Amino acid sequence: MKPMISFCMMAGSLSLAIFCGFATQILANSDLHHKWEMLYLVHQWPVTVCKMNVNDCKDPLMYWTIHGLWPDKAGECNRSWHFDISELKDIMGDMKQYWPDVLHPNGTHFWRHEWEKHGTCAATLEALNTQKKYFGKGLELYKNINLNSYLLKAEIKPGNTSYELAAIKEALTRFYSVTPKLQCLPPEEGQLQTLGQIKFCFTKEFMLRNCTEPKPDSISSSDHGHKYDKIEDLSICEDGLLYYPAYVEV
Repeated sequence: MKPMISFCMMAGSLSLAIFCGFATQILANSDLHHKWEMLYLVHQWPVTVCKMNVNDCKDPLMYWTIHGLWPDKAGECNRSWHFDISELKDIMGDMKQYWPDVLHPNGTHFWRHEWEKHGTCAATLEALNTQKKYFGKGLELYKNINLNSYLLKAEIKPGNTSYELAAIKEALTRFYSVTPKLQCLPPEEGQLQTLGQIKFCFTKEFMLRNCTEPKPDSISSSDHGHKYDKIEDLSICEDGLLYYPAYVEV
């Protein structure tokens, strides 16, 4: 019996080693999938959001709001870490003003989506490892960028006037000393592309950096099913004229 017991123990050890090897490989692949290098602070123009969701939106805000704070190469890193609105009670006023759900102002689904999709990945940084820290940092960076104020100073205002993409990019680069990404809704026949989002890039130390990496700029397919998925139709603005709308055209 002893040889048989010894054989079984050896077989069990071998199986355990194989299992551990597979588990280690899975964890390594998971870490690689969730590894990210920089953050996007994404500003959205509510009028364009409403243009893309005309049946769900009325009287859009007339200032740039936060769409999200997104790690560049990760999504849905911890599906068990659910959104808890109570963690935002101390910053709720700013959340409603600067990070609102443009389509559903009284709902919280948008914030839940941003946390579960992007926040759980950003949480690998100690500075972003709670929901309050994550949303609070997004608000802080947004206020520091102060995009609304700067665009007005640069006399870049929404309305019927079209703008050259190069002129807007040059103005932003001159002021912030980095190059952001501008995203537009592609033009319909006979119309201009429409400015929809402006992304500023940050290092993990929250320092502004250039957004120059040649990587796909649309939201991943795992976002499907959310009202804001239509924003994935935005693409990098093409050289030439663009429209910065002041009202929703029906």
